Amino acid sequence: MLKPFAIALALTPPLALAEPVQVNLSTSAGEIQLELDTDKAPVTVANFISYVQKGHYNGLIFHRVIPGFMIQGGGFTPEMQQLDTDAPIKHESDNGLSNLRGTIAMARTQNPNSATSQFFINTVDNRRLDGMPGRPGYTVFGKVTSGMDVVDTISKVPTDSHGRHRDVPVTAVVINKASIVNPE
Repeated sequence: MLKPFAIALALTPPLALAEPVQVNLSTSAGEIQLELDTDKAPVTVANFISYVQKGHYNGLIFHRVIPGFMIQGGGFTPEMQQLDTDAPIKHESDNGLSNLRGTIAMARTQNPNSATSQFFINTVDNRRLDGMPGRPGYTVFGKVTSGMDVVDTISKVPTDSHGRHRDVPVTAVVINKASIVNPE
């Protein structure tokens, strides 16, 4: 029987992946290494990997930075143009993972099943974002294993408003390239 992760990955372009999956975000502020949890968040990891494989994140920015909370990216160009995305995925916020400092989670709207490409990295413990019975949370699907100093640096950049968007870095922090580190 296939693991849920293998089934979810069948929906994306083929690429054999070791478990856990390692992804590197090469940013204009430095390198951030991620370890994704294929067992506890198979649909979310498959979705994120699909965007990495397509090069979706390359050239996008961390467009929302809130000190003492999180840094968010995966949806906007440096000119604040939002990119098209694939269909939203079902939330997996009941997977037992918590929004702790250094974890990566999916951004979404009020609809818990609306996550597409945008993600955030928690810079502090944000347990209030976890799911509770009757209240879905924000799906954690991995953690930073190297480069938390880069995340902290990004979290301190000056921000301003850009149109209807608040907390936008004054100087763009670009994801130059997102890549899978450990394909077999």
